[in-house]
Amino acid sequence: MPDLADGESTEMKGSGAKPYILKNTGGVYSCSCPAWRNQSIGIERRTCKHLRKLRGDAAEEARIGAALPARPVKAADGEGDAGPPLLLAETWDTATDLSGWWMSEKLDGVRAYWDGKQFLSRLGNLFHAPDWFVEGLPDVALDGELWIARKAFQRTVGIVRRQDKNDLWKEVKFLVFDAPGIKDPFERRLEFVRDAFARKKARYADAHPHERCRDLAHLRDELTRVEALGGEGLMLRQPSSAYEVGRSATLLKIKTFRDAEATVIGHQAGAGKHKGRLGALLVRLADGTEFAVGTGFTDKQRAAPPAVGSVITFRYQELSEAGVPRFPSFVGARIDAKPTESTTKPAQLAKENKTVAKSDAPKPSAGKRHFEFVEGTSSKFWEISVSGSSLTTWWGRIGTEGQSKTKTFADAAKAQAEADKLIEEKTGKGYVEK
Repeated sequence: MPDLADGESTEMKGSGAKPYILKNTGGVYSCSCPAWRNQSIGIERRTCKHLRKLRGDAAEEARIGAALPARPVKAADGEGDAGPPLLLAETWDTATDLSGWWMSEKLDGVRAYWDGKQFLSRLGNLFHAPDWFVEGLPDVALDGELWIARKAFQRTVGIVRRQDKNDLWKEVKFLVFDAPGIKDPFERRLEFVRDAFARKKARYADAHPHERCRDLAHLRDELTRVEALGGEGLMLRQPSSAYEVGRSATLLKIKTFRDAEATVIGHQAGAGKHKGRLGALLVRLADGTEFAVGTGFTDKQRAAPPAVGSVITFRYQELSEAGVPRFPSFVGARIDAKPTESTTKPAQLAKENKTVAKSDAPKPSAGKRHFEFVEGTSSKFWEISVSGSSLTTWWGRIGTEGQSKTKTFADAAKAQAEADKLIEEKTGKGYVEK
């Protein structure tokens, strides 16, 4: 394999327009790519896919003195790198009959993929678990959650992202809910997981409990029980289903839906298949919180949406830490309710609505969520906002304006799903919402 002499550098084409610069300075290899620069370990222990491509895995493993993280697999669309080949859940549409499905508690921990030798995050980053923590784990791929307790997500993140393999890992347990390394239907995979941990060879791992869902009443009772204990919700797995890579309707996540009312303050123009009609309603709660409702409408309702100033009923799962309803879906217009009072003057409101209605490019809603990551020399922010079918992100160093990017999806549900995925990825990396 080619290598760099001391003081030598070379260029390597990356995903951007400018090539990355790879250097060897006194035996310390560096790369100008973000993956190398953003690692929170000593520069002498850092590596990246560009250095591995140049020097080879064996040379890099010998240099940094530890096993390298597994190479990330390519994303399904072939663009960029993704994490390990994980099955991802869809949100239950409240219509699918889940009788006979396998039901388990949705854990508020950190998703982890055991590849038979090491733990990888959803993005393919290595979790530095101590040797005693992984002792007894089988040498086949397992899918599970690194978990401490309900409502202990941030504590879990703080421990598993450390790289010093300390004793804090004794608080953590690896709860396994699938075995993608076993190419059998779900029931056989579940049986393998149960048998693997029944012998208690792995002190810090166990099978995550599952039970058959009898009917809708059973589902609601279990959801109520879990949420009363502080749990996030439920996961439902289709019987006899295969382990698919990517998002699949064979795995559904369920949280309690709640109804609420809001006043319409504007109409967001549609895009794509909804171009020329309503994309989303801009609404305001009684406490002044503003956000967009972009799903739940019929074609007829999109053509003739509720008027500005009217009151609607919408359904949502939960409130974000900023007080914004998550997964809001239109239920119907109220004809027996008065709009909530607003501090916005009618003339100003009309002007704002006129501006929004003329725009084909959705603007971010007031429900922007702000996250920060501060550690060592790193001091970064990341923000995200969903408005109708558009998702906008901002990022950069704290104290700077940073940069932004807007992406439009087929509908608001897909935009929100992507936002939830990105938020989970950021918090998994240690970003904290402010």
